[in-house]
Formats: sequence, structure tokens, C-alpha cells
Amino acid sequence: MATHTNNFPKLHNAAWPGVVGKEPGTDHPPISLDTMLDLTAAASVDGVKFDGFDLFLFDPHVSIDATDEQLKQLADKAAQRGLVIGSVVAPVWPPTGGGAAMDEGEGRKKFLEQVRKGCRIAKKLREIGIRPYGIVRIDSATGTNDWYADPEGNQKKIAETFRQACAIAEDSGERLAAEGEICWGGMHSWRRMVQLLELVDRPKTLGFQADMAHTLLYLLGYNAPEDSLLPENFDWKDEAKFDAAYKQMTDALRDWTIDFHVAQSNATVHGTGSHDKTGRHCPATDSSGKLDITKRAGYWLREGGPAGQPHQRYRHICWDGCMFPNALMMEPKTWNDILAAMIKVRDAHGWKE
Repeated sequence: MATHTNNFPKLHNAAWPGVVGKEPGTDHPPISLDTMLDLTAAASVDGVKFDGFDLFLFDPHVSIDATDEQLKQLADKAAQRGLVIGSVVAPVWPPTGGGAAMDEGEGRKKFLEQVRKGCRIAKKLREIGIRPYGIVRIDSATGTNDWYADPEGNQKKIAETFRQACAIAEDSGERLAAEGEICWGGMHSWRRMVQLLELVDRPKTLGFQADMAHTLLYLLGYNAPEDSLLPENFDWKDEAKFDAAYKQMTDALRDWTIDFHVAQSNATVHGTGSHDKTGRHCPATDSSGKLDITKRAGYWLREGGPAGQPHQRYRHICWDGCMFPNALMMEPKTWNDILAAMIKVRDAHGWKE
């Protein structure tokens, strides 16, 4: 059995792959929260297990209007499995009760109400004692086509919504992280993501959530060809060019990053519904994956890049495997492979406390 010295950052699985992209009455129905937690708790590699899970605050997993008693029951579910809760996702999108962040009217009102509810839940889980760290995740809930109608004007509107969201988060003692995903207007390129964070200018409250699958597509310019860092039909064997592009992107976003998803991607786009044309997550050992997971994680997790010291700016990291087929998700090997990949990341770039 291998020896693993580092115990930070803590290793989390995401519960939302049981909901995102799943549809009742199809061959890929939602997977219950209990099942996702059981699969997470059962995974084990060299005696190492997941420390916790990150959570989507939406039915059928957890209602955004959950009562305190229901949240206590959720905490008990986690504790009974030896898990804690980390980051939570506020359902800010129109299909889930929210609204577009660039809509200065009803959309903004609904967006902020979902942030308020999400922060209340996050705070309550902290008070219960089951959530020792983590952020509340948001994004612009705005399509790229609509955003491109007035890029600079819409960017300012999103920034104003995010500033108001920051005030809500601060009232609850929470921090917000905006996930860089190419399907969301104003956040669909690495350059625009940095611009938005700078426009909001609340670095103590609003940061960036880096997902390794989604940020890979920043390099390729999907939805933002003007900001691509790799040429069309890029030869993935050209390691030097890939290194240079990856360094440019991570140097721009690393200091903003306060939440991190380990993931694999084959650099193609995929999606359903409002998540159309976004990054495809692949199993950790997928032969089509374009990422050396351990190597590329170092660009995010070390000060100044892979040659620096671990920066220790967040207490946990999370695996994201959205839109995996249900059959694959029910295989214990899937989660052991994921856990093994995350252990390698922590061994290489973590620390001991």
C-alpha cells in the first residue's frame, strides 16, 4: 500500500452529476443524493477516502427553500457517511428559478434572490458544523448570443449584478466563486472572465472557480475565437505550445481562483438545455483525455505555476464529472479511478497539517 503524506487540500466529490443533464422518464434519470453519497463514501484507494462532497442546491437533491430541519437532516446524512460539505451551487439560472445577470429588471431580482437563499443555506450548514470550508458558486446565467449583442454594456450589467450579490454574500459571511464555463456570456473566455472579475472589484468576496475541463476550452476559443490561445486543429502532441498557452491562461486567472475542480476533458463540446455547447467531462482514465491531470493541476495549485510552492489558498478540491452516463456512474471503479487521480494531485501539489 502506498504512503500518502499530504492531508490537504481535502478531497471532495461533486453530488450534482446526479442531477445536471439528467431527465426524468429517460434512460438517464436523476440519481438520488443518497445514492451519490453512498458511491462517494464507498470509494477507497490505498486506504484513502473522499473527505466530503460539494452540492447543488436544487431538487431533487436539496431544495433552495429547504427548512432548517431539512438542512439538519442533510448534515446527518453527510456525517453518517464520514463526509463533510464544501462548496454549494446557487441555482441562479432561469430554468431553476433565477434570472440572467445582465437583465437589469426581473432577471437580476430573481438572480439575487437565489444567491440570497443559497448563502442562507451555506451559512446554516456552517453553523450546524458540517461545512468547514467552501464557497457559493454562481455564474452569469446569460447566453453568449445575447451577450454579444452589446459586449461592453452587458459586461457592466453583469458586474453590477455580481456586486450586489457580493453584498448579500458578505451579510452571510460567505464568498462567491464565478465558474469559468464557455456557455455563459461574459465568462466565456479567459480574457472576458478576468475583465469581469476586475469590473466587480471585490476580490475578498468574489473569486474564480477553475474547472480543468471547462478552462481547457478557453485555450481553443469555443464561443470566443478572438481570445483563443491555440490554433484551430491544434496538434495535441505539441507539448511546448500547449505549455505556453496553459501558462498564459493560468497566470491570468490563478490569483483570482478560490475554488478548484479536478477534471478530464477530450477538448470537445457537449451539453443539454441551458448548458449547451460547454466542456465535455471525461472519466479520469479516458484515453481520449487531453489533460495530464496531475501536471496541469500544478499550474493552478502552485504559486506562480508548476515550479512554485503550493499556495494553500483553498482547503479542498473537488472532482467534477457532469453528464457521465448513469451506467458509468453506478460502477464503483469509476469513483475509485477518480479518487486515485485526486490523490495523485494532492501528493504532487498539496501539503501536510
